Amino acid sequence: MDGILPLWKPKGFTSHDCVMIIRRLLKTKKVGHTGTLDPEVEGVLLICIGQATKIVPYLTDTKKTYEAEVMLGKTTETEDAYGKTIEEVEVTNPPTEEDIENMLQSFTGTITQVPPMYSAVKVNGRKLYEYARENIPVERPKRQVTIYEITRLPQVIQKHDSFRVQVVCSKGTYIRTLCVDMGKTLGYPAHMSDLTRTQTGPFTKKNTVTFDMIETAVENNTQKQLLEPIMKGLNHLDRLNVDEDTKKRILYGQKLAKPKEIVKQNPFVVLCDQELLAIYQIHPEKPDLIKPVRVFQG
Repeated sequence: MDGILPLWKPKGFTSHDCVMIIRRLLKTKKVGHTGTLDPEVEGVLLICIGQATKIVPYLTDTKKTYEAEVMLGKTTETEDAYGKTIEEVEVTNPPTEEDIENMLQSFTGTITQVPPMYSAVKVNGRKLYEYARENIPVERPKRQVTIYEITRLPQVIQKHDSFRVQVVCSKGTYIRTLCVDMGKTLGYPAHMSDLTRTQTGPFTKKNTVTFDMIETAVENNTQKQLLEPIMKGLNHLDRLNVDEDTKKRILYGQKLAKPKEIVKQNPFVVLCDQELLAIYQIHPEKPDLIKPVRVFQG
């Protein structure tokens, strides 16, 4: 089995839990996920099966879309609703619609984040949450991320101390930290009280399957029908089309002369008659050559 399984991860499971469950259900060991979701978060989690595991880094690099609730008046150790309270104040002068709108605009584009202490970012070979659990102070590395879009979402029940947003962002963005920083801009301690990932790359909620759907498909021996083609996870890369003779060389993993056809992105996908063959890149030391990064057939 080779392909992408777009799972709707339920709350209460780690991303690793999901990989283990799918390995058991599909009876295959070559399974990997593309971007961790915290146990309390539900949403789109792309699971790569078989040869699709070769594209995990390229799917991780894609844009992600989230829906989050920002709760004003309290900040926590973990920056979400599950951590110990650090600071709490009453929201006596809630921000206006205009205040929130202006604040959201200020977070669009490239921003600098300091990752939360309770995160898997590594410093000196150890994860930040390991330092946090041992109460060891450590300087956290600043990182730049991109917020492509951030918009206000309607709330079913209007609350003076919270609001909902939709965020389209680059990899590495911590929505928890974004919520805290948005609160600071509005003059209040804040945390992320709810989060759902609604899209990863081209995969949206409507594309996803649940564990129940996978179990039913296995019972009916139709599990392969749940998989999306590997190429769907690579649509954001440029394409180079080759002939049959070149195809043979690619399947042997050979370096090739840099093609005359202009490829704007690096790396890029190589196809022959719509068949996905490999991912190539311009040779880092010999710019007149291209070399394989991943080969999918043969």
